[in-house]
Amino acid sequence: MTDPRSLLSSSATLGTAFVLLWCTGYIAGKLMVAHAAPLTALVWRFGLAGFSFAVFALATRAPWGRPRALMHSAVAGVLMLALQFGGVYMAMERGAGAGVAALVIGTMPLAVAVLAVATGQERLRAVQWCGLVLGIAGVALVVADRIGGEVSWAAWLALLAGLAGISLGTVYQKRHASTVDLRTGLAMQNIAAALVLLPGALWVEGFRFAHASDFYLPMLWTVAVNSIGGFALLFVLIRRGAATRVAALFFLMPPVTALLGTWLLGEHLTALKLAGFALAAVGVWLVARPAATTAR
Repeated sequence: MTDPRSLLSSSATLGTAFVLLWCTGYIAGKLMVAHAAPLTALVWRFGLAGFSFAVFALATRAPWGRPRALMHSAVAGVLMLALQFGGVYMAMERGAGAGVAALVIGTMPLAVAVLAVATGQERLRAVQWCGLVLGIAGVALVVADRIGGEVSWAAWLALLAGLAGISLGTVYQKRHASTVDLRTGLAMQNIAAALVLLPGALWVEGFRFAHASDFYLPMLWTVAVNSIGGFALLFVLIRRGAATRVAALFFLMPPVTALLGTWLLGEHLTALKLAGFALAAVGVWLVARPAATTAR
């Protein structure tokens, strides 16, 4: 019989690995846009990831499902991948730090909650509204010293577009694309994202990237580690029945990314930013935590 403590320890190890791998994607993205145009970098990333997932799906005889379901999956991919990361990479090219980008995108559960209320899918409790206020206050603390500084308003708008992409994509995925097989769904989403971004990469950016290891290494990292390895770990954690703990792990993304950015990119981390990270994490936790049940 399997020792429950062994399973818990294993899930904790996988969860720690998942957080670290996921957060490195922001660092690798920052390195990529230093040597490539943002949309071009993403076409490389999503194109290679989509090809890898498609080959894996074919090799394992994964079901592709009905065309309508695949189309829904493609729409979700355009929102969650093309719009989200397009906004993030364009913002980082314009001066946004990896930690700030992670924090803005990390408030996704707050935005999703607002969308759910607006569309009548759920109602928020008072404590959840308090969480929304705390989350917004946390973001304000983190970005206060950057507004009007080296980060342009175009970068903030790009990050908000990225936040809208992952938020709308999450709601759309839940309602319309949750029945597609994981392997074929990820292949379709990555391929659709690459195709949508390709015209901009070709005609606006001239498909500009450096033929050097400074670009290829972080690009391959985002494909193998973030797009493939990160989603594989996520799938394993959910298969082990740790879905709620996986959701809680996203609360750790902004501070961990900020620390990685400080060590690897030399980004400035202040006490005010740390307070903002903590406040935003508490806000997201209050919004996402389940309602207390009455003991019998």
